[in-house]
Amino acid sequence: MAAVPAILLRDDAALRIFDTGQNGLPVIFQHGLGGDATQVAQNFPDGPSYRRLTVECRAQGGSDAGTARPFSIAMFADDVLAAADAAGLDRFFAGGISMGAAIALRLAARHPDRVTGLVLVRPAWAFDAAPQNMRPYVEVAELIRSRPLDDARDAFAASATATRLRTEAPDNLASLLGFFARGNATVFAEVMQAIANDGPGVTRAAAASLALPTLVIGSGIDLVHPLATARSLADAIPNATFVEVTPKATDKDRHFAEIRAAIGSFLKDRFNNQDQS
Repeated sequence: MAAVPAILLRDDAALRIFDTGQNGLPVIFQHGLGGDATQVAQNFPDGPSYRRLTVECRAQGGSDAGTARPFSIAMFADDVLAAADAAGLDRFFAGGISMGAAIALRLAARHPDRVTGLVLVRPAWAFDAAPQNMRPYVEVAELIRSRPLDDARDAFAASATATRLRTEAPDNLASLLGFFARGNATVFAEVMQAIANDGPGVTRAAAASLALPTLVIGSGIDLVHPLATARSLADAIPNATFVEVTPKATDKDRHFAEIRAAIGSFLKDRFNNQDQS
């Protein structure tokens, strides 16, 4: 990862852009909702074979929220495409984790002349907006926007949603509880609510028309990123490769190592065959 990010001005938002600046296979790889470039670095096998670019989306990482509304996956995808243009990346692999996977899917469907392949890690959306698995984000956002933060956190921790997550998906619960401690919790709650109620805007038919190499990675013990959603995407996209990795809740180090290995193996055979322009 570049030590010092570049800044891209979009409307009145200053977005942080991380670009490894190498001459390898160009890959744009995006973080999940509430994530940042550090999350990407945990999941992506950086090295001399790749030039990886990551945009920290509005109100996430070190990027500004700006005043443009509403927040949406389409807005974030447009920001990513603008960053690709600014970096001189005409064609690239698109990928990401959760929300980042939704951004990548939208880019592939809307800009097939730009995207040469897809890497979708722990997708939270398939084809519908506001999927039920994203409802906990809406619940957290509504509490943050309506109560003092300490009171909001206590209310969520005692909720039926948290009780279920504590038993069935503890890693999801830890992530959600962390949102109450964010320095920009109020504005990020607005992002959470908007994005959780949104979708990539890609139909199953559009996914079925994607003629590009695709890797879909899923894992269990995760109610926000259901394994069934990953399988649904892999089934819909022609000739997609599906890989199931160790759940994050079981062994974080192994989880990330298996994701990096799967991505590295998938991209390795394509490195010498891509247009590097």
